[in-house]
Amino acid sequence: MPDLSPALHAGPNEWRAPDHWRVIDFVSDLHLQSGEPATWQAFERYLQRAPAPDALFVLGDLFEVWIGDDALDQGASAPGDAEPPFWRACAAALRRFSAHTALFFMAGNRDFLLGPDGLREMGMQALPDPTVLVWHGQRYLLSHGDAWCVADTDYQRFRQQVRTAAWQQDFLARSLAERQAVARQLRAQSEARKRQLGPDPSLWADLDDATVRQQLQAASAEILIHGHTHRPAEHSLGQGLRRLVLSDWDATARPARLQVLRLSGQGLERLDLPAV
Repeated sequence: MPDLSPALHAGPNEWRAPDHWRVIDFVSDLHLQSGEPATWQAFERYLQRAPAPDALFVLGDLFEVWIGDDALDQGASAPGDAEPPFWRACAAALRRFSAHTALFFMAGNRDFLLGPDGLREMGMQALPDPTVLVWHGQRYLLSHGDAWCVADTDYQRFRQQVRTAAWQQDFLARSLAERQAVARQLRAQSEARKRQLGPDPSLWADLDDATVRQQLQAASAEILIHGHTHRPAEHSLGQGLRRLVLSDWDATARPARLQVLRLSGQGLERLDLPAV
């Protein structure tokens, strides 16, 4: 594991990067799953690229679904269930990457059940949502973003329910097969809602700009970096405040969406990785 001792927490939800860091990458919404191997293969190639960044921040929805850390230790819940072996392969690749690069994870709306055991197995360090990254005197607010889609009241009610300790304890007490079934049901409901709204992500709920401005001002930061909406863009919020939206990943799209947001001495730039 890389030495993170210089990166001290300077306050609540704040991460002060070591002075020697020169390159930091951000990704979100990879939605890794066994049924979409091309996207996983593209991410695996990224993890093997040289030179590697000094740090990678995964801002949510690394996995399409996460049903509990104990799934890494179990076989398939049913004949032909490819997810547990797939998750183990992902964990091994991430653990190898974390041996030379600082690797951070912020929970998304699909993988908020990824807990201490799973994070340890993958070599990832958890970050609360939101977190302020302090790097060379600049402050960047990091979030998955779903909590600030305040107009989507149905989702916010659901989010409040599933983030409670009682709901999570009840869910994790079920068998692996039961959890898989619940996860499939929730994913089906999500896809049905997207079809109802329309296939264009611009029709889905977006972050509330007033809420984002309040969060940035409270964090003494000028730039928010987030995912969730699948709408890579940069938004000006006035008074020098900006909102940078990360891309989702899909190697089968045309053109492929395999984008990393990179922070370096040259500023922030979007890198489009090649598809096979």
